Amino acid sequence: MKKLISEFIGTLVLVVFGCGSAVAANTLMGSNGAAMPLGYTTLLIAFAFGLTIVAMAYSIGNISGCHINPAVSLAMLINKKMEMNEFIGYVIAQVSGAIAGAGILVAIFGSNTALGTNGFGEASAMGADLGVAFLVEVILTFVFVIAILGVTSKTENGAVVGIVIGLSLVLVHILGIPFTGTSVNPARSLGPALLAGGEALKQVWLFIAAPLVGAALAAFVYKFISAE
Repeated sequence: MKKLISEFIGTLVLVVFGCGSAVAANTLMGSNGAAMPLGYTTLLIAFAFGLTIVAMAYSIGNISGCHINPAVSLAMLINKKMEMNEFIGYVIAQVSGAIAGAGILVAIFGSNTALGTNGFGEASAMGADLGVAFLVEVILTFVFVIAILGVTSKTENGAVVGIVIGLSLVLVHILGIPFTGTSVNPARSLGPALLAGGEALKQVWLFIAAPLVGAALAAFVYKFISAE
């Protein structure tokens, strides 16, 4: 139960600070009528997500492993680092945390019109179509998850695990934000989409499916290249 509570809290915090930073940056830019460069907001949001992972890794990592992402949990399941019943519990906790986090954002910002949701087509800064968005999310998740599998494979890496994973998330966000807003996390996408509704909810299937595909590929590839 402590593991599930930790996953709930971790995912909640990720949505509040990661998605919240995206909403705050865009709201500030819009209210001031400022033509803020996309590169600036991309870095701000990328580091918000990455630093949140660092904070959570060093606070709940020793309790639950700090997956706070169904894609990460899927990779751990495939590599036999967790059982199916534990995986299901983790996913439920993660999605619940993401929904709660999105609810907090609605309360803070007083609206559900912008919750840091992901999207493609007109919802993409680059105008990425469905195919490009799917491919981008698979690639981003593959890189993120294989980095996690690699750094957590050796106990001597324990002191730097949180930093490596956090910076890996920053890395994938820097490329992904202009295309899709960067998901790489089905829970992070589903929670805000459920409360935002509309086009975000219609498109959220991609941000559930693509990260899971990317994570599964990473798990199988890592299993192959690390086998002795």
